[in-house]
Amino acid sequence: MTIRTKITGTGMYVPDRVVTNKDLEELMDTSDEWIRQRSGIVERRYVSEGQLPADLAEAACRQALEAAELDADQIDCIVLATLSSQADFPGTSFFLQERFGGTLPCFDLRAQCTGFLYSLMVARSLVASGQYQRVMVVGCEVHSTGLDFSTEGRDVTVLFGDGAGAVIVEANTDEDDRSDILEVRLHAEGKYAKKLWVEAPGTGLPGRITQEMMDRGAHFPSMQGKFVFKHAVTRMPQVLRETLDAASVKIDDVALFLFHQANLRINEYVANHLEIPAEKLRNNIQRYGNCSAASIPILLAEAEREGILKRGDLVSMTGFGSGFSWGSAVVRW
Repeated sequence: MTIRTKITGTGMYVPDRVVTNKDLEELMDTSDEWIRQRSGIVERRYVSEGQLPADLAEAACRQALEAAELDADQIDCIVLATLSSQADFPGTSFFLQERFGGTLPCFDLRAQCTGFLYSLMVARSLVASGQYQRVMVVGCEVHSTGLDFSTEGRDVTVLFGDGAGAVIVEANTDEDDRSDILEVRLHAEGKYAKKLWVEAPGTGLPGRITQEMMDRGAHFPSMQGKFVFKHAVTRMPQVLRETLDAASVKIDDVALFLFHQANLRINEYVANHLEIPAEKLRNNIQRYGNCSAASIPILLAEAEREGILKRGDLVSMTGFGSGFSWGSAVVRW
């Protein structure tokens, strides 16, 4: 017998340090108008000196635990999605687990901007199988310490911010409670991995990185923007429809659509293509930039706290990112 699953708590944290487009004008040849037109971003958050990914993740997790009315010792496993690990090894999840003590199992999952959706699928499977009763899913990113703040790196650098979002996934054994993670569908296309990536350091390289690589900025993220945009606006509607169909849900039935916050223009294009009304779509990239695996859970936490998302509502979450990876989930709240 398959056990139904539900999200019982959400949490989010972004650093206090606000970095505006005007601030970036002082560091590179760019402008507030240029950034807004191409991405919709006005500002983003960066960590302060000494602030670690585990700090952000812990704050988001404690908020999610409080919302779910749980203590940390009631969690059976932590799944942490990230593309910006605190250390080469072990994963960020272990530094997070240290904050909660005990021998709670944990692991990192690397599916880049789609990482939260991949992690949600894993958590759902662990709970639905009966392996665990409660799983904490975290998306956590610190991009700011690994960006190229010269004019050469501006196309990518202006997009990213730091933040963390978390949810608690629990078994739902209440027959009167319709809450359920109805469907999660995932895809990947590795032949495009180098269209959006960080080349070095890597274990496939001599010494993991060379001086030549450092000189040409291979340790900074690079992106073929137009190529990524084209694939994102194609794959996101496809997987969103696929997931809703699998759950026997129509677009009109969904109360709220949450898209990964990579570029406001991508999200507007997808929404227009699917004829999603503006009042059913939420974006926060204007304030936070692209927080990769943390973007969707941050959106979810904000929506719940502001009363936009209510129990019984259907919410659709869809993302696309490096890999290429893409996916979608539909949840009855």
